[in-house]
Amino acid sequence: MSGIDEVEPEARSTPDDADLTLSEADRRELVAWTLACAERMLPLFLAEHPEDARPRAALDAAHAFLRGEMDIDDVRGWAFACHAAAREATDAAAVAAARVCGQAAGVAHMAAHARQVPRHTAKAFPGDRERRDEELAWQRAQIPPRFDHYVYDGD
Repeated sequence: MSGIDEVEPEARSTPDDADLTLSEADRRELVAWTLACAERMLPLFLAEHPEDARPRAALDAAHAFLRGEMDIDDVRGWAFACHAAAREATDAAAVAAARVCGQAAGVAHMAAHARQVPRHTAKAFPGDRERRDEELAWQRAQIPPRFDHYVYDGD
């Protein structure tokens, strides 16, 4: 599956906020959004830990999931590894960026992980409210409109 046009029309309805998992078609659409967000955050992690490939590997796994080359359980393993990288980091921006990457990959398994992307993004810019607000606004502008309420107001 490579695009929205391939998703069944009934899958394009506004998702139920109480459904933490959602359909695989919905998760795939959300993974594409979370990956776009995480790719922008990854440099914050790499600036502090250029030798640690776990967040990049988690994003690569999520991309492989979108291409149908990796199953959900394998992607989850990479998401867990990414969160381990976050626990080992000490810089607030690096921790938050690794968390965004881990949550982005985690959406392959559970859609509600998408709700954590803006939350962790906000933590990545301590002391730089303008940069934080700019990144959050970019994320919100990119989200497929039918998922806006699910991600931002759903829990």
